[in-house]
Amino acid sequence: MNLFDNLEENNKQTPLAALLRPKNLDEFLGQTNVINENSPINNLLKAKRLFSLILWGPPGCGKTTLARLIANYHNANFLELSAVTSGVKDVKDAVINAKENLRNGARTILFIDEIHRYSKTQQDALLPHIENGTFHLIGSTTENPSFQVVPALLSRVQVIMLNRIDETSIRKIIEKGFNYLKQHYSDMSVTIDNKAIDVIASLSFGDARYALNTVENSYFAAYGDGKNKNAVVDKKIVEDLLQKNTTRYDRQGHYDCLSAYQKSMRGSDADAAIYYLAKMLANGEDPRIIARRLIVCASEDVGNADFRAFLIAEAALKAAETLGMPECRIALAQATEFVARAKKSNRAIMAVDEAMADIQNGLDFPPPMHLRDAHYKDAKKYGFGEGYVYTHNSPEYEQQFMPDKLKDKKYFH
Repeated sequence: MNLFDNLEENNKQTPLAALLRPKNLDEFLGQTNVINENSPINNLLKAKRLFSLILWGPPGCGKTTLARLIANYHNANFLELSAVTSGVKDVKDAVINAKENLRNGARTILFIDEIHRYSKTQQDALLPHIENGTFHLIGSTTENPSFQVVPALLSRVQVIMLNRIDETSIRKIIEKGFNYLKQHYSDMSVTIDNKAIDVIASLSFGDARYALNTVENSYFAAYGDGKNKNAVVDKKIVEDLLQKNTTRYDRQGHYDCLSAYQKSMRGSDADAAIYYLAKMLANGEDPRIIARRLIVCASEDVGNADFRAFLIAEAALKAAETLGMPECRIALAQATEFVARAKKSNRAIMAVDEAMADIQNGLDFPPPMHLRDAHYKDAKKYGFGEGYVYTHNSPEYEQQFMPDKLKDKKYFH
């Protein structure tokens, strides 16, 4: 028996994830923050208002599916492009198609997958057609649009952030997948162990596509040639298929983990800090980048409350540069614990930022005359250095160091 015989075209095998793509919003699981009874997106759909948007979220969270559902809800034509393989010419062809649809009384949604891969020129080519309503754009991206999409395009779309699908919803999707296979291949006597479902749910990281691919592969891996009449999809089959835990760590994950790492140290939570350190190292993060963030935290958040933190963080950077992984992980862990548990003071960063803000807001004054450089021939002619008292000779002598208009200003609070 060949997989999905009834759906094959020219020996094509349709993946289970495509077969089970939700047909309506009620079947769309895992994004209750976006699709619920009173959500803004739902209300806009009910009002029959089409709008351009960018769907931002991790792989397998339902970006393409949601775009298709929105198009179906509005009975709009759905044109799909991939930013990997398309260019300006394809956009021009889509414009021609959309204009023809308008003449026939139909609206068009242009869906661009991985829109962050479009260049600035390619993104700019979309602007006039969104502006005049030729088509409505739905873009999907796994990257933060604030960094990857040009401002002119961002101002014309609504950015919707989708999350990883929650574990409860992932389990429903997994169970639906196994039920579908059992119904369509009733001649296959395959039992599903609940522990296998647990493993797939755990290792899918909220990626429905990944989960259903694993469901499909594990099901037929258990069945084999059909001779085993008591085939079982169990934990071992799933683990053997997946080999190991494949973590998800993209550019956004890089910044998010570094942020969480520093904030955990700032909050004196050494356990959380060591977790984010391990997460970054396990995903191949450059240890020098982590060490630099350690130095920042030691200076910004510990400061002079414990000056040793800066020295230890600096030593950790040296270890990262000279040892590399895996040995430098120990020095990074040591420094992470010290910085996290150290007393905290942010007086240094607060002081310098307040002073810089004053200067940028117009309080930019020259030093008093007696403090100016007097080490050149004409300095005395201008009065530079006149009246300065060498502090080491007269430590009790009080003199003004601030500019006149800021003489009573205090930056260290």
